[in-house]
Amino acid sequence: MSKNRFSTVFGAPVVLAVLVVLAAPTAPANPAELAAVVPHGIAPTGEREYGAKLVVCATCHGQNGVPQNPTIPVIWGQQENYLVKQLHDFDSGDRASEAMTWMTSTLSQSEMASAAAYFAKKSWPARSAAAASASPPALAAVCQACHQQNFVGGLPAPRLAGQSYEYLIEAMRRYAEGERTNSPEMSQIMQAMPPAEREAMARYIAGL
Repeated sequence: MSKNRFSTVFGAPVVLAVLVVLAAPTAPANPAELAAVVPHGIAPTGEREYGAKLVVCATCHGQNGVPQNPTIPVIWGQQENYLVKQLHDFDSGDRASEAMTWMTSTLSQSEMASAAAYFAKKSWPARSAAAASASPPALAAVCQACHQQNFVGGLPAPRLAGQSYEYLIEAMRRYAEGERTNSPEMSQIMQAMPPAEREAMARYIAGL
């Protein structure tokens, strides 16, 4: 699939979002905002198309960083290096997702890097209500070796604190059952963790 064309695979809402941006007569009024969105090497004539691609991201991941569906992860404020790797993995086929494989097929390498930086600089969305406190599961310390204290993430691994239970439990299952293979370390850990432990871990992390 061409990196410079949009697909209609997601139907009218996504296509409409793209057309609205592409039809806009001018670029974003705020120069700082435009500089944050447009990567180096993108010609002025390609700026609006790149901006439209970011609008497509918001169709699923949310206009304010809150995903439209609890099975979709938060990407606002996520570690930049993690986002870059996932985009490349979707594009190469190392991580499977019909939606994200299509999305990355529309992005150039520089656009992937710029998009990762753009979303990483956003603030992690605030909770609408305080989560109930809970004691950490027995294996939490093992996970925090990479995901850091309180699961806020860092260079070794992404932030998990505040991701939804639905996303976390499904990601763990996919690692455990070999459906997701783009992190051998996670596959090994999840395969060794009983389902009940994964359940407890997902609920705990989602409440942080």
